Amino acid sequence: MEYNKEYIKWINSDKVSEEAKKELRGYDEETKKLYFHDFLSFGTAGLRGVMAAGTNAMNVYTVGHATQGLADLINSEGRGGDGVVIAYDSRHNSKEFADVTAQVLCANGIKTYLFGSLRPTPVLSFAVRYLKCAAGVNITASHNPKQYNGYKAYWDDGAQLSPAQADKVSAFMRRVDVLDGVRRADLREAEKKGLLVYVGDDVDSHYLDAVTAQLIDRDAVAAASGLRVVYSPLNGAGYKMVPQILHRIGVKNVRIVPEQAEPDGDFPSTPFPNPEFLQVFGPGIKLADGIGSDLIIATDPDADRMGVAVRKKDGTFTVLTGNQQGALLTEYIIDALKRTGRYPAHPYIVKSFVSTELAAKIARENGCECCDVFTGFKYIGEKINETENDETDTHFLLGFEESCGYLRGTYARDKDAVVAAMLICEAAAYYSLQGKTLFDAMQDVYAKYGCFREATDSIYMEGLDGLQKMADLMAALRKDPPERLAGKKVRSYIDYAVPVEYDLEKGTEKRLPGGTTNSLYYKLGGDVVVIRPSGTEPKIKFYYMVSEKTAEKADAKLARFRKIPAKITGIKK
Repeated sequence: MEYNKEYIKWINSDKVSEEAKKELRGYDEETKKLYFHDFLSFGTAGLRGVMAAGTNAMNVYTVGHATQGLADLINSEGRGGDGVVIAYDSRHNSKEFADVTAQVLCANGIKTYLFGSLRPTPVLSFAVRYLKCAAGVNITASHNPKQYNGYKAYWDDGAQLSPAQADKVSAFMRRVDVLDGVRRADLREAEKKGLLVYVGDDVDSHYLDAVTAQLIDRDAVAAASGLRVVYSPLNGAGYKMVPQILHRIGVKNVRIVPEQAEPDGDFPSTPFPNPEFLQVFGPGIKLADGIGSDLIIATDPDADRMGVAVRKKDGTFTVLTGNQQGALLTEYIIDALKRTGRYPAHPYIVKSFVSTELAAKIARENGCECCDVFTGFKYIGEKINETENDETDTHFLLGFEESCGYLRGTYARDKDAVVAAMLICEAAAYYSLQGKTLFDAMQDVYAKYGCFREATDSIYMEGLDGLQKMADLMAALRKDPPERLAGKKVRSYIDYAVPVEYDLEKGTEKRLPGGTTNSLYYKLGGDVVVIRPSGTEPKIKFYYMVSEKTAEKADAKLARFRKIPAKITGIKK
């Protein structure tokens, strides 16, 4: 793509606003190249990028282009009458991008349902299913910094698009010009014609009913009337739904962190609104210390991820990792279903293959199947779909990813911080009746099942050559597989891009069933290392899952494993 030619086209186009042209005139040569050397890639996670003018950025033109591709896919399958539902979060331009999405869909004759104010991602997933739509779109960049926005596309099951569907949208996008090939309708006229319908309270009410139905032990919550919870929506879309669900189940003492309470796309209290990180809990910790709370919950800007900070025995707070939360919820849900006499005959959990093996061990020791799937919650959704459609009496208990994404129930097909917040409060209430915090409960899990440790490190490869550097690294690892990692012998590894498992001790190869993904999975005895490029950001991710007999040995082993990225890439974090 000739970046300067495309840049000049935008500067001279009557379709580009004067505001955007003013921004374009301020670009130096490097910035021109950055934002016009290619188009933002439309993948299974839709679009995500920095908000700026240009083909390789998030703006009304690239959002319209993606929507035209989605509309062409929907109409090619004769499903325009089924409709598309659109939601958006608190980020800058999210409402404007949602309106543009609606304009394009309506111009293409597709029935469009638009939320009138911001909603969590799981509400969008639920709404696709509840309204029986062909597809859905959520305008959000999840937990990225404030300069980012994104476009998540969903299909009729409420899960994000499959790779095949994303490829079809990309193909349709290539057939139309980003400026001249996108049709738009006037929203007022579309509403008069019945093409555009605004949705809200009715969908919200049914969604909250579906989430409430996932509560297991209401008596435990009622008994723990003194439970105090601090909640932060991190200036995002969870600011209404999370307090509402907690009040519904009887958690009455909920305090919202004031400076993180209202929707604000600047995320003024933190540059990275990611509930995995301790720093976002700073204001919440001050509030919790003031009211004597042992539990702080935070949700990311689109409220699909939940993070938890818990008080330790020394009085300080620590953040439970996504893996710890997943393991703790697995243990709690199984135990709660058993003690209430509701444990099903054929239960199962689903986790991404980069998530803790502790959850798998908990499941196995309780007669529960653990299914591993590729990273991306759509794959958890696919597994739910499979079991819903078979004739066995299987029962879905929990799906989770190590990146703080959880789902209980089949009302949606994406991670849901609202139901996760409800469940973690239920667990906290139950354990508080035994004089324990969630930190104490996590230590009990380790004592019962073994000392497991997990961590994830990311090596960023930004810039114009970032994608090529990532591709070169993965190619080098495939060409010359490491024989040892962190001083331990690699016994076997799986190249999921094929997918084939290579047994280095036996010298054998075994083709695996299922799809493919660009990941390398190394087995070192009972420990695991996974290397994969991120699907949404310019970085290579390293995952470590280790276990030992004691906490000290497990911590020491994990520290050794975390030196792997620097040795492989030559880049220090």
